[in-house]
Amino acid sequence: MTRGVVHRPTTVVLLALMPLVGVACADGGRLTDPVEVTSPPSTEAAGIPECTDAQAAAIDPLASYDPLSPMPADGQMPSGSPMARIQDNRRLVVGVSGDTLQFGARNAQTGRIEGFDVDLLREIAKAIFDVGNDEVDNFIEFVIIPYSQRLPKLEAGEVDVVAHTMTINCRRWNRIAFSAEYFRAGGALLVKNDSAATSLADLGGAEAIVCAPAGSTNLDYLATVYPAELTLVVPDITDCLIALQDGTADAATGDNTVLAGLMAQDPNLRMLEGDLLTQEPYGFGFNAADVDLARYVNGLLERWIDDGTWQELHRRWLGGAGGG
Repeated sequence: MTRGVVHRPTTVVLLALMPLVGVACADGGRLTDPVEVTSPPSTEAAGIPECTDAQAAAIDPLASYDPLSPMPADGQMPSGSPMARIQDNRRLVVGVSGDTLQFGARNAQTGRIEGFDVDLLREIAKAIFDVGNDEVDNFIEFVIIPYSQRLPKLEAGEVDVVAHTMTINCRRWNRIAFSAEYFRAGGALLVKNDSAATSLADLGGAEAIVCAPAGSTNLDYLATVYPAELTLVVPDITDCLIALQDGTADAATGDNTVLAGLMAQDPNLRMLEGDLLTQEPYGFGFNAADVDLARYVNGLLERWIDDGTWQELHRRWLGGAGGG
């Protein structure tokens, strides 16, 4: 099916996120033990085909598939659809972060994975299985993956959906399917409080080492504007936190949403002020063959905006009602 301009709710797209410093706690039932996955740092970045000039000119990467119409009633998924397959498996297998505060992170007190991305995934499972908050965690399997395994896990069919602060772009559309945009973040820089740097140019002038996680759009951007010999590539964003703390790196680049979580863990770090380096529109990722699952989730996104679910989850985890 050819993608068109989806009837996506414009209120899903947020203005640039202000730094987050708190870690919210959510109510909920038992969470199945998450599966930890590790990977070499180059897995995703090495395999993404570049967009041709024609693709880049002709295709809006934020244009997803139209929502299913009509949308099936909760728990009544169409025969032969990806949603029916998930029902038959009695679980929705999801790829998430285990260390991105406010989006997908393990609560140190409870051991549960929680956050904005995680709760949106719960909403998908609630609709597919027609269950409530008290039961939904019995129908989800959380697979904790680093940035570089988000696309490979989808392509291999090992997860049904990824919600992992994942940016929608043309290159990734060459490998997977995306939902409509559900959140807007931006690329930024993290430095130590005593750093004199105020910009990426300052860091370059000081020959500072800048850390970025493999498989990220932040690394893609850095590669176009910063010397490779001054770039430290690591498997995941928390490795950049360690590199900053032990002096291996002088700065780190990532989405402001993610860097805010690192700041919450270490008060000796600050985010550079000023314009965002990049725009990072987040979407749910699916196997390229699961177009109807993408269309179904796009319908859910519209419903969540209409009934206030998206706004409530944003308020719970990120503060404020959101919108844009």
